Amino acid sequence: MGLVYVFTGGGKGKTSTAIGLAVRARGHGKKVVFIQLMKGMPTGEIKPLESLGVEVYRFGTEKFVDFNNPSEEDRKLARQALEKAREKILEKPFLVILDEINVAIAAGLIPLEDVMALIESLPEETNLVLTGRYAKEELIRRADLVTEMREIKHYFKKGVSAKEGIDY
Repeated sequence: MGLVYVFTGGGKGKTSTAIGLAVRARGHGKKVVFIQLMKGMPTGEIKPLESLGVEVYRFGTEKFVDFNNPSEEDRKLARQALEKAREKILEKPFLVILDEINVAIAAGLIPLEDVMALIESLPEETNLVLTGRYAKEELIRRADLVTEMREIKHYFKKGVSAKEGIDY
């Protein structure tokens, strides 16, 4: 069975780490699928990934999801992302990245059980990366590699705004 990687925690670098794996896999000519949940706003990683031959699918609005009251549109887009993941996994790519899936689960946009079932359906040649804060304990136990990004210091706390090319 393929390996399951979880990049979680409150620190910066979860998506960037997953993108590093995508670049490495493409450097070896491997098929990579990058499915991004909850991010519809323009971000700098999309064009370079596509130029490397990564299949990119984005499912999100340009607004942040309200954890206390997610919209039906947010739920619908998350379900579509999971369905796209199921569809792409059937093609047996080398690497599938589900960016921000942990947050989507924590926000109640998609059930943990559905993601666990997706993991169990992985073909042996497909590796799966799950990113985002708030990874559930069940995912952590099931994963083959878990890295927690821990914030020690962040410029946001000094009032510095997000920087284009660094933060988005």
